[in-house]
Amino acid sequence: MILKGSQRSGAKALADHLMNDRDNDHVSCLELRDFSSNQLHGALAEMHAISKATQCKQFMFSLSLNPPTDHIATEQDFLEAADRAEQQLGLNDQPRAIVMHEKEGRRHAHVVWSRIDADEMKAINLPHFKNKLRDLSRDLFLDHGWQLPDGLATYGNKSPLNFTLEEWQQAKRQGLDPREIKQAFQQAWERCDRQIGFKNALEDRGYFLARGDRRGFVALDVDGNVHSIAKWTSLKAKDVNAKLGSPKSLPSVDETQSNIRSKVSDQMRGYIGQIKDRQNSDLDPLRDELRDMNTAHHDERQKLDIGQDKRWAEETKARSDLLNKGLRGLFDRLTGKGKSIRQQNEMDARKAAQRDQKQRDFMVVEQIKERRSLQREFQKIRYKHMKERSLVAQKIRQALKVNQSQSHQFERSRNRGPDLSI
Repeated sequence: MILKGSQRSGAKALADHLMNDRDNDHVSCLELRDFSSNQLHGALAEMHAISKATQCKQFMFSLSLNPPTDHIATEQDFLEAADRAEQQLGLNDQPRAIVMHEKEGRRHAHVVWSRIDADEMKAINLPHFKNKLRDLSRDLFLDHGWQLPDGLATYGNKSPLNFTLEEWQQAKRQGLDPREIKQAFQQAWERCDRQIGFKNALEDRGYFLARGDRRGFVALDVDGNVHSIAKWTSLKAKDVNAKLGSPKSLPSVDETQSNIRSKVSDQMRGYIGQIKDRQNSDLDPLRDELRDMNTAHHDERQKLDIGQDKRWAEETKARSDLLNKGLRGLFDRLTGKGKSIRQQNEMDARKAAQRDQKQRDFMVVEQIKERRSLQREFQKIRYKHMKERSLVAQKIRQALKVNQSQSHQFERSRNRGPDLSI
């Protein structure tokens, strides 16, 4: 599993994020350990309350556990990974919460520990936790027989399509896949050796090079959104400057936005708007199917939970009835029979818990398979949309060339003065 952790504060904000069922198909709380509350918000609030007796501000350690895309992790997989992580980090037996998310046919988990040692009332130090999580992540891949990703196989061969949270949020606001945007910038970068070539390559993809106020080179899309060249090409600013030179000759962001508004005709903007509206409506049938699927899956899980709870109560009562009471119970304790029955009851209870866990995992796996099948349909349409957007970018480029040519012809004719020949 890919493990990503951070020290943090903000108990309510984190609980809101982890229990967010708007952006996830399913959200479930797998474990709340050593809390008086049986709700995640209450559990994290307890962490915050205890931290107030210390100087610690980042009183929680949050860890995400992401299995490979082709693997569906079980509850036990997540529990074992969480146990190994807390051993590595030195958070043994600290209060913790585990929440599982399902989205787009994938299942991952989040673990939150309290960093406050309640006995000594001080924060547990977590030195080199990133290196420890990297090593544990590699061990988990090897132990499960999963193919190691490049980043773990070479300790630093990071995928060029990885993006930061800021990049993801910016792309999400525009309704585009951030990997699509990043590919456009990186392909343009690879196909040029100087500023003019990069500028033309970007314009072929619907982006316009400009001089940023503080970020050096930036690019704007047809809607005027600003993108940092260094960030979206995954390069350092000095490497960008070494290849492109100085941005002083480029128009400013305001000037570029003004140029885009004047050069892209209302007709072209209307065409872009029509494409966006149609692409959005193309996904409506699949969204409806996804909503119905999530509702059906939720109902199936709820029905299983109710059935398991009822069976657990009946089995617990049956095990309790095996223990005699009164004089017979006293006799059983003296002879050791009562101890034997209690040991057998504990063994039966563990087996019943494992049986219930396997049933839940089986249902989740089957539902995720169904969800992945639907996700493939989403991906087909999104790939088609990406091709359409590429054609739109080409049309914009052609329109800009026509406008620029007409503008240059007008300037030349004005400079020559009126034609008086007969």
